[in-house]
Amino acid sequence: MRAGLRQSMAWLHEWAGLLLGWLLFAIFLTGTIAFFRDEVTHWMQPELHGLAAEAGSADRGVAWLAANAPGAGVWMLSLPGERDPSLGLAWRPEAAPAGRAGIRRIQLDPATGEPLAARDTAGGDFLYRFHFELYGMPRDTARWIVGIATMAMFVAIISGIITHRRIFKDIFTFRPDKAGQRAWLDAHNATAVLALPFHVMITYSGLVLLAGTLMPFAFDGQRGGGGAPRSTEPPAVVATDPAAPAPVALAPLLADAERRWGAPAGSVTVTAPGRAAATIELRPLHPAALASAGRAGDRLIYDAATGRLVEDVRGADGLSTVGEINTVIGVLHRARFSEPALRWLFFISGVAGTVMVATGLVLWVVKRAAQHARNGGPSIGFRIVERLNVAGIAGLCLATAGYFWANRLIPADLAGRADWEIRAFFALWAAAALHALLRPVRAAWTEQLGVTAGLLVMLPLASLTGILAGDARVIGFDLVAIATAAGLLHAARRLARPAPVAKPAARRRTAAAIAGDRP
Repeated sequence: MRAGLRQSMAWLHEWAGLLLGWLLFAIFLTGTIAFFRDEVTHWMQPELHGLAAEAGSADRGVAWLAANAPGAGVWMLSLPGERDPSLGLAWRPEAAPAGRAGIRRIQLDPATGEPLAARDTAGGDFLYRFHFELYGMPRDTARWIVGIATMAMFVAIISGIITHRRIFKDIFTFRPDKAGQRAWLDAHNATAVLALPFHVMITYSGLVLLAGTLMPFAFDGQRGGGGAPRSTEPPAVVATDPAAPAPVALAPLLADAERRWGAPAGSVTVTAPGRAAATIELRPLHPAALASAGRAGDRLIYDAATGRLVEDVRGADGLSTVGEINTVIGVLHRARFSEPALRWLFFISGVAGTVMVATGLVLWVVKRAAQHARNGGPSIGFRIVERLNVAGIAGLCLATAGYFWANRLIPADLAGRADWEIRAFFALWAAAALHALLRPVRAAWTEQLGVTAGLLVMLPLASLTGILAGDARVIGFDLVAIATAAGLLHAARRLARPAPVAKPAARRRTAAAIAGDRP
């Protein structure tokens, strides 16, 4: 390396971040939102706003299934909690087709046990899946692409650490009023360094989660947690036994499970209801702490007729040390163990990562703008990066805001409306990309960010019922939308400023200083 280690690492950092930067921005943005995907889904089902978890809801769900699905081979209940207040039921009715298409689902009011007419929505699950599987392509192919991008991100982080000479000083260095590239560099450095432990953890853990795709030869097919695998599909319908006793009350079993786990149950599965061999299986809502991440696979199985504990399955049983570490890393990446305060910390760190990627892409353009101006005008490659920045950053933000409005504007009873929400997302993104090609770059930035901010700041008008009902999940969503709108307006104002023309001597000093400050 004739240029020296730090200079070589600076070059690697710059190009590793640029070549896959737009995909990394999408991964960070959707992954950050996915920390609250249950709350996003709740906001996108206004029929559920104002609901609260109620004691005894599990027994109401079993009573509803006994009356409406007596011939099903299994009943599955998703219990209400702080993040999802509804009671979810699933079963396979008689004469239903095989596969997931035959499963029927419904949501009940946990207080009354009455069905809720909640609209079908892609909700937060679409953004969560897009984060690591993209959309509209084979699953393994998408994971390969995301895995390569994640590796590029990891390379960019490590090379940035090696390059950075003032890594601790830059935590406290942010000069937003400075003109030109200095403000963008400060924003990039501050967001990179302030949440550096999170960036390293989330990127490395993401690589571990994708290891089965990137290195399939290293696995023998056993990629899950410990214990017996959980079936996600109800078995075939079988005849009931009129002489079989009704299932016992679930409340005592749920109390027993919480005493054993130190955490509430999240789901109930009644296998072979109405038959003599019926069993009740309980699973925890989420691990109470990161150290007990293996509890995600815990199960308690009771005799449905007597309530006697038949089997206590521990998720960590049979796991090797490597398997336990893998489980902990997976739970850490998804923040499934975290309570609200820690989940908010993860979310804020994810926002910092999203801003870090965006400012890095903008900085690449800003640094080269003056050079191209001196050399007779921008090159084709420079123009392409400029337009891709608008489409990949502002365009994706616009598509995400439009996705939330599509949830309200598409008729609630439209068949396949969840798919129409996703179509609206990609249609808006494509329109934003076309807009970025046709408009001057600065105008495209300000127009798209301005429209996105307007859409976000008006979102509370679409959820007034939940706000008036004091629904904390809805209020939190709307406050984040307003704060995001304020941030986008600030970015639009910054991007609308023309780049200052530095004097030759000052230009040389600035270039030398920035070369030494590169993260």
